[in-house]
Amino acid sequence: MTSTPDNSLLPEFESVKDYDEEILWTGKPKLLPYILNGIGPFLFTLLIAICWISFTNNFMKASGTAPFPLIWLGGLVPLVFGSFAFLNRLLSYRNTAYAYSNKRIMIRTGFIGTDFKTVDYDKIVEMEVRVNVIERMNNVGTIRFFSGSTQTDDGHTTKTYDKWIAIENPYEVFKLVKQTAVDIKTDYNYPNALRPETNPGHKTKYDRKD
Repeated sequence: MTSTPDNSLLPEFESVKDYDEEILWTGKPKLLPYILNGIGPFLFTLLIAICWISFTNNFMKASGTAPFPLIWLGGLVPLVFGSFAFLNRLLSYRNTAYAYSNKRIMIRTGFIGTDFKTVDYDKIVEMEVRVNVIERMNNVGTIRFFSGSTQTDDGHTTKTYDKWIAIENPYEVFKLVKQTAVDIKTDYNYPNALRPETNPGHKTKYDRKD
């Protein structure tokens, strides 16, 4: 882990980096746990499809109704939607990378085009590390960032997180990016010792002291 740019940093974020911005860390998710993180909806809808097809077949046999494929094919509709998250993970893996700089966190993904999302540190309200069973088995974890976005479903409001999924050394990365966020937020509001005394002001360079 490093707090200054070096040759080990991935080049994927150079195209969106500001002229005075320093990329402090980059990483890619680990393939297997990254893909398996999106398999839950797929398995759930697969179970629904199997149950639906089995039920309709047994019902038509018991009632003496001639088979009508369109009825049991209806059970495949939710399976198509449930497969999207899994296929999206699988197809977008090659293009997925994460980074943080002296200004913001970054997420790159996309399997057709390339999508970038960035969140400035002053917008981040909450950060947390989560490690599920699959991730624990692969020595990786997920860092989640909450910046105030929510969604409402059936009257229930849930937080929407930006995620770095299945990254190595999640606790170490979490501590580094959290410390950087605290330093930058503090510096935005109260210019401190991180700014050189000879050049106070918002255009001076952030220099984290490890």
